[in-house]
Amino acid sequence: MAAAILLAALAGCINVAAPEKPIVIELNINIRQEVIYRLAEDAANTIEENADIF
Repeated sequence: MAAAILLAALAGCINVAAPEKPIVIELNINIRQEVIYRLAEDAANTIEENADIF
């Protein structure tokens, strides 16, 4: 009976250990295209609004 209690106690043990190496998440995000698109759109709007300057 004591062995059953000991076995039940050991079955509930959970060990949590931090990894030795840091977790690295690489995110390759390309925002250049969106920025260029927005700048081109803003430039087109500026040219349309100030057609007499250009």
